[in-house]
Amino acid sequence: FYGYICEAFFAFYSGNPFERDMMLNRMTGPYWWSYAALIFCNGLAPQILWSKKIRQNLPVLMVVCFIVSIGMWLERFVIVATTLHRDFLPSSWGMYFGTFWDWSLYIGTMGLFTFLMWLFLRFLPIINIFEVKELFYKMTGRHGAPKPAAVVARTPEKVTADE
Repeated sequence: FYGYICEAFFAFYSGNPFERDMMLNRMTGPYWWSYAALIFCNGLAPQILWSKKIRQNLPVLMVVCFIVSIGMWLERFVIVATTLHRDFLPSSWGMYFGTFWDWSLYIGTMGLFTFLMWLFLRFLPIINIFEVKELFYKMTGRHGAPKPAAVVARTPEKVTADE
């Protein structure tokens, strides 16, 4: 949130008319809704995490994380769309409308990410080592890792006179 405030401050304080116009275009231009949603998602929504009660509520925490993820996508959209729709040449000005290929590429990258995430979880499952050690302690009554098989097989009770 501090970064967005600094970005706006330096755009207006620098005296550069192009930087100032770019910031005004983001805030009040045709894509103002995406910039306002970006500020809400990345700046205001996480502010509720100051409350300890909310930080410990997993469903609310998941919703806040989802909102921040949407805000991060909106940040990329604001960077690309607002930059491309107003160029230095007025003849190239126009609104961005996603084509079939734009949307299919976007959905395809989400699908590829989901596929790779499930593939990763399939071959390298996430296991909490603390819980494994706790389960081992509950099952055996001992702390630490189990002894190797060679050490267990050669305990003093099993040593015979022939050896």
